[in-house]
Amino acid sequence: MAEHPDLTPAQQQVRPSAEDRDRAARRLQEATAAGRIELTELDQRLTEIYEARTQGELAHAVRGLPEPARTDSLVVRDEPTSRFAISVFGWFSRKGRWVAPRVFTSLSVFGGGEVDLRDARFASQEIRVRAFALWGYTAVVVPDDVEVEVRGFGLFGVFDRSAVRSGRATPRIIVSGLALFGGVGTKARAARR
Repeated sequence: MAEHPDLTPAQQQVRPSAEDRDRAARRLQEATAAGRIELTELDQRLTEIYEARTQGELAHAVRGLPEPARTDSLVVRDEPTSRFAISVFGWFSRKGRWVAPRVFTSLSVFGGGEVDLRDARFASQEIRVRAFALWGYTAVVVPDDVEVEVRGFGLFGVFDRSAVRSGRATPRIIVSGLALFGGVGTKARAARR
């Protein structure tokens, strides 16, 4: 068996986890659905996956298939980490690795906050961030490789639409809400790898 070029010799010998096997099996199933491999080859390669004792053997089972895009692994079945954030005369920050729910609500009253979705995983193909800034400010940072729609309204305030991205890969993020004597800023930034 040839060595996998993306794995160092030490990584080739690491034992795969159940999650690694499941991820590889999903890649094969998607490749079969796309017509890249036949059903008989799917059966053979699935057997290779579940008999693999090292990462090198696991990588061999998915040989010749395109690498999955980062957006392919964003939607997960895990429970959301949090559903809302509030700041009153203060600041909140929701960032890092977390699972964003179908609807996340933030409220900033005479304060501010940040909802950073670059490292987040999503509970659905479409999530909504409802941002309400009342005499305050909320920044919503989205990854630049997903579709983003902004529907918010500024009343004596600003609801920024600079993060709008259409026709991108799923998942989709919809930012809505109200900026009353305050602001909601949206920014698209490269996702952390």
